[in-house]
This record gives sequence, C-alpha cells and structure tokens, in this order.
Amino acid sequence: MSQSAPDPTVSTHDLAALLDWYVSAGVDCAVGEAPVDWLDGPPRAPGAGFVWPERQAGMPVQPGAEGAAPVEPSQRHGSGHDAGLGEPAQAARAVVQRRPAPNARDSVRAPPDRFATGAPDAAETAARRLAREAQDMATLVGSLNAFDGCGLKATAKSTCVFRGAEQARVMIIGEAPGRDEDLEGRPFVGRAGQLLDRMLAAIDLDETSVHITNVVYWRPPGNRTPTPQETQICRPFLERQVELVAPEVVLLLGGAAAKAIFDTQEGIMRLRGKWRNIEIGSHQVRAMATLHPAYLLRTPAAKRLAWRDLLTIKTAVQEKK
Repeated sequence: MSQSAPDPTVSTHDLAALLDWYVSAGVDCAVGEAPVDWLDGPPRAPGAGFVWPERQAGMPVQPGAEGAAPVEPSQRHGSGHDAGLGEPAQAARAVVQRRPAPNARDSVRAPPDRFATGAPDAAETAARRLAREAQDMATLVGSLNAFDGCGLKATAKSTCVFRGAEQARVMIIGEAPGRDEDLEGRPFVGRAGQLLDRMLAAIDLDETSVHITNVVYWRPPGNRTPTPQETQICRPFLERQVELVAPEVVLLLGGAAAKAIFDTQEGIMRLRGKWRNIEIGSHQVRAMATLHPAYLLRTPAAKRLAWRDLLTIKTAVQEKK
C-alpha cells in the first residue's frame, strides 16, 4: 500500500471498527502476493476483470457483472455488509460510521450464487465438459486451475485438489479447504489434517496409500460451510476424480461431505459408522461417514466413535488384500 501521511480525521476507534468489519466479513489473512490500496483510484472490486461464462456463451449478463450497465446502490440486493462488499471504498467509509453489532459474524451470509438459476446451469455444464476431457489427474488439476465457474475461487488464494497418492485403495473426502490449506494449496494440512494423519497411522495407512480431497476445491470465506450450489458446481470434477483414483473404500469426513455424497439431510451422528454402496460418476464403491477431525479437536470425547469407524475401515481394507 502506498505510504502517505496519517489522516488526522481518522481515529483509532474508526480503524478498530474497520478491522472489526473485516473480521465479520470473514477476512482473516492477506491472500495477494502484493498489497493493494483499494482506496487509491476509482472503486474497483476484487475480481473485476473476471468474465462470467454467461457472457462467453452469449447469454444475458446479470446486473453488476463485467460489461453490464452499472447498478445504482439503491438497486443492489441486501443491505449493510452485503451491499457494501462490491464497493470497497464506500464500505470503508460506511464502516467507520456504524460499528458492527457484536454478533455480526453470525449474521454474515453466503453471497448468492450467480449460477444458482438457469437451465441448464452454465457453470455445471462447463464443469462436466472439462471433467470428461480429463484423462489423468494432472489434466484434471489443470482444468480446475483454469475453471472460474465457482464463486469461491474469487476469494481463495489456492486451488486445493488433493493430497496423497494419485491412485489409492482408500479415498478420503472432506468438506472444504481452510486457512492453512488455502495458503499451502493442499487439503488437510492444518491442525485437523495433522490429526487425520495420526488417525490414519493408527490403522496402518499414510499419505502414500490414501487419496485426500474435499467436496469443494476452494476455501469458503470465513470457513463457512459450502452452499449446495457451490458443491454441485464442483461435483463433476469430484466424480471424475473418484473415477481416476478408483478407490475400493471411500471415507467421508463430517456432515457436509456425507450429506453431499449420500444426497441426504440426515445428521452425521445418524450417518456415521454405516456402510453404503454408492455410485460416483461411473465408479461403484463402498462408502462410510465418520466425524470430522476438526470436530474431534473441539470434542475429544467423540474420538471413541471415530475410532470405531476407523477400525471398521481397517478391517475392510485388510479383507480386500
């Protein structure tokens, strides 16, 4: 950010309010390679140069997208935090006038998915085409790096595709990358990932014998749960990934992953520890859900349930040898 003399009209209270607003919006780290002064020059939102697939396909461009007529502030959907996110300069001025409520973090909602409407869904159609064309894992990774149909990519630093072996008998699917994963570009490398590694070691598995991924490939802002639309857009890539890995056993970590793969609304406590024969893409496989390592870090008493599930996985792997 350019150096300039401090503005005497901005108090420390105003700066604290601005930082408080950033935290409420889910900002907890800088993801750019170089600092950017968003207040220097005309208002410009991050990702302003992105061209939506609707425009590339000749479909009508939604208001606010690149190339569309400017939308007046009074016409924007939402208010408060949501209305200011598209105009960084205006948001910064507004936040120093009205300090967020103490529970503002709880009120931050997922932004509406631009591809949630339309038949057929433009982003999912593009994802299915790219996924079908991927003949190996390297091509799939390249396709995901080039794919811009999921809104999560605009706020993430890295695309986290997988960790472990490209082909494995055991495939592990979690929810979404977190802060550490976004910084490193690999899934399950933070505290939850370290616990997962210890859990796998307890049943004689390690990174060389498993394939680890998530139902979405980019970190949701503020580590929120991915929306059904975001999960559905990533689903074609996940299906192709399962086909390429060709696992004998799939272990689902946490309720979000279990609900997405099993297509159910049941809670994780009802889903865990039970085998299901499922078809993902063209691959048929046995799958089981268990508790997410992040939950186990918060609730150590639940580790006994996860241990039972791990022993079941160990028995299944040994029987297949």
